[in-house]
Amino acid sequence: MIKSVNDFEHVFFIGVAGAGMSALAQYLKGIHKEVSGSDRFFITGEPNETRDKLEAEGIHCFEQNGQGITGKTQLVVASTAIEDTVAEIQMAKKLNIPVFRRSELLALIADSKKTIAIAGTSGKSTTAAMLYHILSYAGFEPSIITGAGLTSIIKEGKIGNAAVGKGEWLVIEADESDGSIVQYHPHIGVLLNIDKDHQEIHELVEIFTKFKQHTKDHFIVNRSNALSASLSAQIENDFSIDEPAGLVAKNFDQQGLDISYSVNEIPFTLHSIGKHNMENALAASAAARLLGIALTTCAEALKTYQGIYRRHQVLGQKNGIWVIDDYAHNPAKCAASIKACQHVAEKVVAWFQPHGYAPTRFLRQDFVKEISEALRPQDEIWMSEIFYAGGTTIKDISANDLINDIKNTGKQAFFVENRNQLLAAIRPHLETGSVLLLMGARDPSLEQFSEHIWQQL
Repeated sequence: MIKSVNDFEHVFFIGVAGAGMSALAQYLKGIHKEVSGSDRFFITGEPNETRDKLEAEGIHCFEQNGQGITGKTQLVVASTAIEDTVAEIQMAKKLNIPVFRRSELLALIADSKKTIAIAGTSGKSTTAAMLYHILSYAGFEPSIITGAGLTSIIKEGKIGNAAVGKGEWLVIEADESDGSIVQYHPHIGVLLNIDKDHQEIHELVEIFTKFKQHTKDHFIVNRSNALSASLSAQIENDFSIDEPAGLVAKNFDQQGLDISYSVNEIPFTLHSIGKHNMENALAASAAARLLGIALTTCAEALKTYQGIYRRHQVLGQKNGIWVIDDYAHNPAKCAASIKACQHVAEKVVAWFQPHGYAPTRFLRQDFVKEISEALRPQDEIWMSEIFYAGGTTIKDISANDLINDIKNTGKQAFFVENRNQLLAAIRPHLETGSVLLLMGARDPSLEQFSEHIWQQL
């Protein structure tokens, strides 16, 4: 029976190339476990950067055919996308090896450390990265497990979504999308916001309420978000940009790609864009303060924060046009991303690739409302067809339906079914003083697509 991270040494990951799975694999290797894994994207003779980086860490990688699981394997970890028909699952059953889901393993890891869990429908990866950076700057030598690569760690040649420090604190993302957040029992819980995303609002409130109940010591909420504020445990721990709280940010200003603001009269500057990133940094500072880190130290640390992968990642400026790649994929995130870019240039030309027919159908009205309200008269929104990852679904909605709805609000909206035809169609709409904002998630080829747009611009 596996009840803690001390109960196994040899672990195998199915779907190890995924952002969440690769983070756990790297963390376990960092605490000296024997780690191996497979992925459907690992194909003999074909290059794969993720496989190369995992193997450089000493993680053995296999094709997804069952050969990596042996009699030595004590635990198999499978992502939620892995079905029982996959060869590794069949092998694990044959050998009586326990199979855990990602969230179950993360809960075991979290129980082995003093954990700070970052929750909310938007901003988890960024806030976790900011907090990790502050703790590192303050000499805490923390660990982190997150869903996006930190630029500072990527520069070391790693994937960037996990690190093992010598200190006692671990920073993790607590994901609400599959309900797994209720498995964690952190010492400090941080709730950033509650907006409609994967579930209805009442379902999200129920999930986050359980997260609050499971938090051991301190629960922090963003009082700027009405729903998260309703779960406040102690106002002195909370943070806000417009409500009384322990930490209140004021005087927000964005100049180009940098923001500045003050927190309880302490000036902060950050090489990032958007008021939402002020809130993320404020959340990180609120958590750090509970560990005795002064606001002045938080401000000093955040001056050197380098950002994370595909979160308003600036690819560069060419012919007077900025190109920015962003992971935004729900209505609130898309709207915030567009608004943040409005401080950078006179015109924002945004492109979005929705993912999944069911999520797009569920959020259709919210996408239309949030994006329409974010667009200025001169701004534009473009979409290509919904990304389909496979499986059984009803394809009864198109991204063009959202575009037509947005057009009916009086805003400029355009549909290019095949994204490979986007640049030719969009080029006449770009001019000096524009931002081309590329948004989307879940599709592993989006990074290459954005890079191609940048190179061909």
